[in-house]
Amino acid sequence: MDKKSFLQAGHTPTLLAAFLYFDLAFMVWVILGPLGVGIAKDLGLTHAEKGMMVATPVLAGALLRIVMGILVDRLSPKKAAIIGQIVVIGAMLYAWLVGVHSYGEVLILGLFLGVAGASFAAALPLASRWYPAEHQGTAMGIAGAGNSGTALAALFAPGLAAAFGWTNVFGVVLVPLVIVLIAFCFMAKDAPDAPPPKTFAEYLKVLKDKDAWWFMFFYSVTFGGFVGLASSLVIYFNTQYGLDPKTAGFFTAGCVFAGSLVRPIGGNVADRIGGVKSLTVMYIFAAIFLAIVSVGLPEAWMAVVAFVGAMLALGMGNGAVFQLVPQRFKKEIGVMTGLVGMAGGVGGFYLASSLGYSRQVTGSYQIGFLIFAGLAVLALVGLTGVKTRWRTTWGASHLTAAKI
Repeated sequence: MDKKSFLQAGHTPTLLAAFLYFDLAFMVWVILGPLGVGIAKDLGLTHAEKGMMVATPVLAGALLRIVMGILVDRLSPKKAAIIGQIVVIGAMLYAWLVGVHSYGEVLILGLFLGVAGASFAAALPLASRWYPAEHQGTAMGIAGAGNSGTALAALFAPGLAAAFGWTNVFGVVLVPLVIVLIAFCFMAKDAPDAPPPKTFAEYLKVLKDKDAWWFMFFYSVTFGGFVGLASSLVIYFNTQYGLDPKTAGFFTAGCVFAGSLVRPIGGNVADRIGGVKSLTVMYIFAAIFLAIVSVGLPEAWMAVVAFVGAMLALGMGNGAVFQLVPQRFKKEIGVMTGLVGMAGGVGGFYLASSLGYSRQVTGSYQIGFLIFAGLAVLALVGLTGVKTRWRTTWGASHLTAAKI
């Protein structure tokens, strides 16, 4: 990548603001996972309820990405992001001051945390609209690296819960949330050539395009696998290997950092060799490592190695998908970011909830991991089927400077 060309092409303060906003929002989005061991103990939750507890914010975030996508088109990415963050801060403040006392209440909190997960649909268009086609993978990868916030939650939340109690963690995270919101208001700037708002019929029209469904499926595997594991691994390491929450959080953070930090690399690699070729390799490795994990490795460190491998593949796959989406749907990037992001969240909800149900019904996590590995193989088959059409239609060399 030509670094000078990239810096001249866009608006660096906005790209940094998008990253920071995304990072803190994602930290809050999955925070019930790292706090899950303590919450489950105090509320007496079953394995299935623990799975649903960490999966609820993921599903809520998935569905609310459509709402956020509409706000992005109707208002602007910056205004939509500010509104969402204020809602999240209010929910965290309530949970801290009033507390969470039942399984039902923790699910309600999860619904509000879903607003943080919807940040995806604001942060990525905010960054994307500033950059030309040949830099989309890198720009979207940098903004999307904010999913490293899921690692911050795993790294710090269990230790803070042990020191101050899990309810007070909700209060502690308000500090960085407010600081980043203030910085975002000053740093972020909406791109001048934003497309006009679309009618509801135009939103539905996008769904008539089969490529939209392909992208939704592809991202449901890459991002769904990433966020599903990020939400579940603290509980997994605690249940499977008997690790205390703090140690399980460290192990989880290592796995999640791997997947989040390579997202920009995935986008840059896709810019260089094409998103299709990059995704093909990533699906193969993701399926292999998830299958390895499914056997129930005898030592926790072995599981960490396998999860890191899976997260590296999934994280780079996330970057590759969003190198392709702006090429195909540049004018509809707001709604497509919402739709594709929603599908990713649905995939994460499925993985997180299925792991809990698999453990409760069979006494093992194996079936949950194997089915998701099968979905990665199915995505590979689908990608193989559409790549020739993509490269000879909208991705043809005479139509775009980007590699497909």
